[in-house]
Amino acid sequence: MATEYGHGYAYRSERPHRLPAGLRAPFEARSWREFGYVLLSLPVAIVLFCWTVTMVSLGAGLLVTFLGIPVLAAALAGCRGFGVLERARARALLGLRVADPEPLRPPKPGPLAWTGAVLKSGSSWRQALYALVQFPWAVFSFSVVVTFWSVGWSLLTYPLWFWVFPVYAGQGGLQLYGDHHHSVYLDNPFEIGLAALVGLAFTLVCPWLVRALTTVDGLLVRGLLGPSPLSARVVELESDRGVVVDTAAADLRRIERALHDGAQARLAGLAMDLGLAKEKLRDDPGAAARLVEEAHGEVKTALQELRDLARGIHPAVLTDRGLDAALSAVASRCAVPVRVEVDLPARPAPAIEGIAYFTVSELLRNVSEHSGARSASVDVWRADDRLLLQVSDDGRGGADPARGSGLAGLAARLDAVDGVLVVDSPAGGPTRVTAELPWRG
Repeated sequence: MATEYGHGYAYRSERPHRLPAGLRAPFEARSWREFGYVLLSLPVAIVLFCWTVTMVSLGAGLLVTFLGIPVLAAALAGCRGFGVLERARARALLGLRVADPEPLRPPKPGPLAWTGAVLKSGSSWRQALYALVQFPWAVFSFSVVVTFWSVGWSLLTYPLWFWVFPVYAGQGGLQLYGDHHHSVYLDNPFEIGLAALVGLAFTLVCPWLVRALTTVDGLLVRGLLGPSPLSARVVELESDRGVVVDTAAADLRRIERALHDGAQARLAGLAMDLGLAKEKLRDDPGAAARLVEEAHGEVKTALQELRDLARGIHPAVLTDRGLDAALSAVASRCAVPVRVEVDLPARPAPAIEGIAYFTVSELLRNVSEHSGARSASVDVWRADDRLLLQVSDDGRGGADPARGSGLAGLAARLDAVDGVLVVDSPAGGPTRVTAELPWRG
């Protein structure tokens, strides 16, 4: 069974097919859907082409008056409506999922603002261009496909219906050539069999020809009816900005909670102990000394908690000595032995360096708490304009970001800076997590 993603089809094989792909292609539902798409493209292209040419020409001719502007806006609005239908048709018949282009955003309500928004929208003009480009392509693809398909199936089934010619047409068979002196008919068993073989070849080739032609259709739909690369990038950046804001807010809440429940509580207790020690200093010096000693221990613990918290945010060793020393310090605190190898020609930008440190720290924490590993390794290197981090362990495996684990949050953090997180963790191990970050020096 095939599962379709976009116009490139990703197949999930449930059981092996007995027939090779070349022999079963003419009978697959996908081939017939693509054939139906090509057949529908011609009438749709005629309507869309006539609408666009007529309305745009009329609007351009009326630009000497005020009427030309609303006519042009109506022409482009109609093209946008046809674009919705074309995306739906491509999704239903080709499995091509194209996002809607950026919506119209009039600066204020009213017909004049809407008209200006339509005329200024680049997606409106791209959809009008689609109407002009798709028409000649639809004529060409329709002619080629219908010719190949009809000739192929006609010749393939010729042994079943060749008797029509001698019975009803008064001739021996299908005429290949004829003039005043002689004619050539397919009327003997050898010629009939040869025609069927030629038809078989046409029939087997036709689905792949249709697939190639509809691939071009898919490129037209994706390039002219979908969102522009710039608008898609803006949407992506807006989403990444939301992830960054949410992540920063979560980090602030984590730091506040850690301070409130840890160091702040200890410092409050320390103040109380020192107050009691001050009161007992004259009456009971021994009890005061014990309280001071306990307070001294609390100070040490509070300092360690503050040090651990600062290290989790941005340790001083990372600023002073870079990733190699900072990751070695993280590895030394891991519950399993960790080999660290950092091969960088220079230090990346502080922001990228901080994200890399946080990523490795989180991955090593997962190794300590969840993997059951006996050893792990950290490798950091640069490849062209990318910084690559790889954390491997020999634990039980089975890590999956899709289950909503900490890996999913880590992947979201990396995606916010155009990074990538790839997890390879089969059940039983080993686990290999690779992170990619943009290199910014």
